[in-house]
Amino acid sequence: MRLADKVAIITGSGSGIGQATALRFAEEGAHVIVNDVNPEHGQQTVQEIQQKGGKASFFEADVTKPESVKALVDYVIKEHKKIDILFNNAGISNVGRVDEVEPDVWDKVMNVNVKGVYLGCKYVAPHMIEQQSGCIINMSSCVAEMGLAKRALYGASKGAVLSLTKSMQVDYAPYNIRVNALLPGTIYTPFVENYLKNSYDDPEEAINSIKGRQLSGDLGKPEDVANAALFLASDEAKFMMGSPLYIDGGVVFGKDA
Repeated sequence: MRLADKVAIITGSGSGIGQATALRFAEEGAHVIVNDVNPEHGQQTVQEIQQKGGKASFFEADVTKPESVKALVDYVIKEHKKIDILFNNAGISNVGRVDEVEPDVWDKVMNVNVKGVYLGCKYVAPHMIEQQSGCIINMSSCVAEMGLAKRALYGASKGAVLSLTKSMQVDYAPYNIRVNALLPGTIYTPFVENYLKNSYDDPEEAINSIKGRQLSGDLGKPEDVANAALFLASDEAKFMMGSPLYIDGGVVFGKDA
């Protein structure tokens, strides 16, 4: 029970990586506050956790709206008196060259992927400072460390998250708060599955092409990232500070001969 009696907020945990992480954290003893803009999906995550004997509750909040995020944090403090873990997981993607990206789309992705991380940290950090302890995990991407065709906006947002993580760690280290980032490769989530179906005439061919980018020869699973998040959240990672953790099947630093 690596997270026994810990209180964890996971944004965007109604499906995919967030949901898998919520389930994993609950298995390890945490009380998980499931957050999502889709109440139905969020409640499903809570129900699955509770059916397995875990502890969870749901709070609907939009990570791009200050008053919404503050309400989420206020709720957790009122109910649990502390926040041990914040996993800023909520995010969206975009496909296209910079000249193909409309300004409103640029703003939307940046709002969710970057502002959403900032707001979560802004309202949680004061409580962690008061506690003199805490763990913040920010969702970046391996795209932050590489060029990938038609992912300029997504890469820019995730690069910002990685840079934010490193600077935050310097600021919050004196308060015994650890801040680290996850950098997944292509993870086969419902979001990716839907994207492939809607964007390619032959989704199977697209999947095989993506698999070819990774030394593993396969796509990652949400559970792969959830296990990495669990490691960062646990005391086993107490000496990791401001670090990027890659879960990418070898796509960034690997190259076939």
